[in-house]
Parts: sequence; C-alpha cells; structure tokens
Amino acid sequence: MKVVTTPMCEEIVRLAGIKDYAVNKFPDEEGGDLAILLSESKVKMNSLPIKINTATQIFESIKKVSQIEGNELSDSEIIRFFDDYGLCKKYLNSDFKRDINVKVYSEFLKDIVSDVGFNIVLDDFDYVIYPDYSKENVIETENLVEIPSHNDISKNPFKKAELRYAILENLI
Repeated sequence: MKVVTTPMCEEIVRLAGIKDYAVNKFPDEEGGDLAILLSESKVKMNSLPIKINTATQIFESIKKVSQIEGNELSDSEIIRFFDDYGLCKKYLNSDFKRDINVKVYSEFLKDIVSDVGFNIVLDDFDYVIYPDYSKENVIETENLVEIPSHNDISKNPFKKAELRYAILENLI
C-alpha cells in the first residue's frame, strides 16, 4: 500500500512506524492508495483524516495511524513520545477547570482552549482568542490573544501544541 501524507501530518506517520510513505502538500498528485491528512482537508483518494491540535488528539492520531500496517503501538509506547514535551504531557487527557471565560474565533482553537480548562462563552469574557489568519475578523479591541495557526510555526505537532499551550498558560 502506498501511503501519502501532508507535511503537517508527516511526524505522526513517522512516529506511528510507517516506513514507506510519500509527502506531498497535495496527496492526490502522488497517486497513492491512502492519504493521511488533517481532518479538514479533502482528497479524492481513500483517506485517514486525523486531528493534531491537542495532546490527546496527537496521541489518538499516532494510535490510529499505527494500526494501518497491523503494528499498533501500545499506549505506553506512544506516551514515551511525550517525554520531551512537558506541556503536552500535562494536558494529555486533561480535565482542568479554570475560572477564565474566553471567546474563541476558531473551531480548531476550541479544542486546545478546552484542554487548558477555560470556559468558552460568547459574551462576558476575559479574553478573545483567535488564530493569526483571522485577525481582521475580530471585532473586539481588548484582551486579544493571537494563536499561531499553520504558517510560520513548526510542522512538529508536539512543538506546535507546546507553543499554543504556553500562550494560553500565560493567561492564567
């Protein structure tokens, strides 16, 4: 089976133990049998969509991808990948609750904001959290928190989550 992944998902594919794969921002151009890509992406070929915004999503994605070739990694094997990423490990399967209300301008950010334990509300909020690509859509003018999305950020999902968690932890 020829597996094709996007650059954003390559680290997950590699950690999951897939040895033979191609990387292409546009998997359909590669002519593979299975594309592994972010859940919001669409392709014509068979695909395995994954989410990698939070520590738990990263864990679950590695688990799911490792099942492709019948070499499913154990939970303890996957948890070892988190050893160098303290914030990711802290928020893996987290159930934090904090008394901070936030308005969030993106679906993908709601997952990581929930991990940190913030309350997502539409009004009477302490902060407005938005992705860097939607700055012009933010109508509020105070207590703004910009979170890096996909551009100018590491493609490593652990480093990306660490950066986002760190930004949010600065609000605590």
